Amino acid sequence: MTKNIRLSPAEAWVELHTTAADWKNADPALLGTMLSQLHLIRAFEEQVLELAGEGLVHGPAHSSIGQEGGAVGSIVGMRPTDAINGSHRGHHQFLAKAFSFVSSEGISPLAEVSAPIQEVLDRTLAEILGLAHGYCKGRGGSMHLQWWEAGALGTNAIVGGGVPMAAGNAWSQLQRGTGDLTATYFGDGAVNIGSVLETMNLAAAWKLPLVFFIENNGYAVSTHVAEATAEARLSARGLGFAIPSWKVDGMNPLAVHLAMQEAEEYLRTGNGPVVIEADVYRYFHQNGPYPGSAFGYRSKAEEAEWRERDPILRMESEMIKLGQLTQAEADQLRERSVAAVRQSAAALTESLPDGKRKIIDSLWPEPSFVDVGIRGDASELATARVEEEDTFAGELAETRFIDVISGVIGHRMEQHGDVVVMGEDVHRLNGGTNGATKGLKERFPDRILGTPISENAFTGLGLGIALEGEYRPIVEFMYADFMWVAADQLFNQVGKVRHMFGGGNDVPFVLRSKVAMGSGYGSQHLMDPAGVFATNPGWRIVAPATPFDYIGLMNAALELNDPVVVIEHIDLYAATGQAPTSDFDYHIEIGKAALRREGSDVTVISYLNMVAVAAAAIERAGVSADLIDLRWLDRASIDWDTIGESVRKTGNVLIVEQGALGTSYGGWLADEIQRRFFDYLDQPIERVHGSEASPSISKVLEAAAVADEADVLNGLKRVAANANIKIREA
Repeated sequence: MTKNIRLSPAEAWVELHTTAADWKNADPALLGTMLSQLHLIRAFEEQVLELAGEGLVHGPAHSSIGQEGGAVGSIVGMRPTDAINGSHRGHHQFLAKAFSFVSSEGISPLAEVSAPIQEVLDRTLAEILGLAHGYCKGRGGSMHLQWWEAGALGTNAIVGGGVPMAAGNAWSQLQRGTGDLTATYFGDGAVNIGSVLETMNLAAAWKLPLVFFIENNGYAVSTHVAEATAEARLSARGLGFAIPSWKVDGMNPLAVHLAMQEAEEYLRTGNGPVVIEADVYRYFHQNGPYPGSAFGYRSKAEEAEWRERDPILRMESEMIKLGQLTQAEADQLRERSVAAVRQSAAALTESLPDGKRKIIDSLWPEPSFVDVGIRGDASELATARVEEEDTFAGELAETRFIDVISGVIGHRMEQHGDVVVMGEDVHRLNGGTNGATKGLKERFPDRILGTPISENAFTGLGLGIALEGEYRPIVEFMYADFMWVAADQLFNQVGKVRHMFGGGNDVPFVLRSKVAMGSGYGSQHLMDPAGVFATNPGWRIVAPATPFDYIGLMNAALELNDPVVVIEHIDLYAATGQAPTSDFDYHIEIGKAALRREGSDVTVISYLNMVAVAAAAIERAGVSADLIDLRWLDRASIDWDTIGESVRKTGNVLIVEQGALGTSYGGWLADEIQRRFFDYLDQPIERVHGSEASPSISKVLEAAAVADEADVLNGLKRVAANANIKIREA
């Protein structure tokens, strides 16, 4: 007969309710501030829905009407230096944080709407309408609201997508030791998302001051929470990660506030994250001015029952009962709030002869603003010392490629306190799986962070660190293929965040990873990611082919205020080349390729290990060729001057890469070259690349799938045949 022992969670899980004494003991100024914010947010949301009904909101209008109590109750007591981020339904969170920031002494329900509050209403509505003077200059709209100075880090249209970024902000707060916190808001749909659960695990392991605030409104669009999970009490998610959790009635703002106070006592003293689940209800459908019952997934009776629990009615009734407010004063507060948001709308719209409204034309962003802020202007490199190996005045020595990786990162960490390295096993195995962080954990124990196997979470965490501004993260992916695991964070978040929020955010984020073709690790460990990054906005790409260049390119990557992916190749790790013995303080000029050899008949363009492979093939073929090592691969940084000069001279182009056809970098590059230099081409651009299939485990099939010297030689022969160039048979 077995003996079963009932286990208990490592942390507490409680449901908090208020009593009459809680209301009596609450500061009247606190209650008045909460009621004022609730009315302003409700009136604002109603105005948004009215404008949406007139077709003046381009895109969705995810209103939070009915859910305001959770946001107001949890944010009203925050410090100005605390931070929040949220989801696509985030107007109420954004406004609550903005109101608290501009009126830190509170808001009296008897006072007129102040100028700072009116400005928040004006600029928030302008942003939702996509206008130039919105907080994100019209680019964010309803779903991407950011006001960094106020601690509103940005709402996010990807379900659960902003949660890892909040963890990064919390990590930076923890390093400062000020007791500040970050709260990340998401709904019932997001609790089953991998990025949320990965971040819960990581935040608990690292004891980050992060509030996971779940607004459980019962529905993910039209799917009821009970259909999506067997445990509909969503705060239970925290228990699996040893995170203390609170469940509270989100229609009761004071209860939310008191739960947040209890959570803060735990969190601000270094104990780690908390979970708060607030049961709330959105009165309208996922998007737009119609109730859920109009779409058949909710009943009118259910909606009426929740409306009887309205957070504004609850606050008013309690304050009237306590003698802190009269019904007439409550009605006047409502009237002032409605008038304020109507004033905002009136400033943005004008009446048409038929009685309809239109947005004032002069308020739209200029169309020329469309691509501004995809990345920075790289002015931070304007005074950087640049060097090239053939003109370097210092002492050089034959050095292993892998050793300069840890060498230059270690030098930067020693000279500047801003670099933090994170990734799987970077703190173990004497420098990670390849030795790239060798010796760094011993020298910088607090800045070499071994992570759980959760690329989505620690990539987003790195983004949060980068945006916070005090540190420059280097995030390592053990293999480049793992970027697909973190694709949302890399391409929807890191790559887009500067542009999406108006172009004002610096994003000093470095991603390191390796191409492992030839290592036998198979289809999910061998890809070359250059083509994928080149066709996604916001990224800069460097691909060093020599130890000397690695130092200069990594230094440039760590100086840039843009996200940079540093692509390495496993074949180069054990190779040697000339590198400085002590002087690591130089850059490779941004946008400058290297001309590795000169010729007159053909332009060969390559990067990484294939530069040496191409050089060997050129030598075997006996052809007169320019060999260009790109070094910088992204659209904004590629050296079109060097490429153009060579193409105009030779008229023939061969692009050489090792990897698969489907994610080819060369396909993108060939298109750009023919668009820019078509008149100088004597024949179609030739390309050398791998097969369509990803390389597989079999040694023979892997060799067949990737390009090698023989393939380059055949490519040169094709070019020669079309241009009547003599070539040595080999």
